[in-house]
Amino acid sequence: MIMDIQTHSRVITYGGCLTQRSFLILFGCMDDILLTVMAYEQIVAICHPLHYSVIMNPCLCCFLVLVSFFISLLDSQLHNLIVLQLTCIKNVKIANFFCDPSQLLHLACFDTFTNNLVMYFVGAISGFLSISSIFFSYYEIVSSILRVPSKGGKYRAFSTCGSHLSVVCLFCGTGIGGYLGSALLASPRNNVVASVMHTVVTIMLNPCTYSLRNRDIKCALGRLHSKTSGLNIHVTLFGVWLENPAKPNM
Repeated sequence: MIMDIQTHSRVITYGGCLTQRSFLILFGCMDDILLTVMAYEQIVAICHPLHYSVIMNPCLCCFLVLVSFFISLLDSQLHNLIVLQLTCIKNVKIANFFCDPSQLLHLACFDTFTNNLVMYFVGAISGFLSISSIFFSYYEIVSSILRVPSKGGKYRAFSTCGSHLSVVCLFCGTGIGGYLGSALLASPRNNVVASVMHTVVTIMLNPCTYSLRNRDIKCALGRLHSKTSGLNIHVTLFGVWLENPAKPNM
């Protein structure tokens, strides 16, 4: 995007397109796997709170991140191998704001049914495994929360996993919409809207979703709201005074 703004051109080379796709799939898949890992972390925090520091030790966290990275790297390279088999995709227009794998397959000169089938099969398997693991995690979490006798304990337990569940719903919902949109919808505009929702809007909302549970962030937002309200009152009074210059000073 920065290069397009600087050069005032939306042209991308074939190598640049493959690189962009690699990073897109790498980080998208890694985000998906890390959300699954965070669901496991929620199980440990709620179901085994006294053993949390022992189970979720730094070595295990680093190992889970590395495993997520290598699985995502393998997935991105598999998608690259599928696209590298295509021909006649030179000097064409991609109906999206990035090199979408499904769009590249539609631009090929030969039948890409097998390639499409492999690509969507890999995406469906990875998505199904992540979503099913998250559902199983929250089944265990809810079962554990329902056994808590006090209402305050239940509320604290639910609030602990509220941010993660919100991000999972946003990410998986828009991701499924983007995959189904590229597979079923023929309108390029609908594909672009689904892609923007999944790759831009969801990621922009993540910091807000996670930060709203932070007490310092809440206090800072409260102070900012108070200052903004006071500034609006001051500006309004100042505007009234300017509109009536003939009035004597009070």
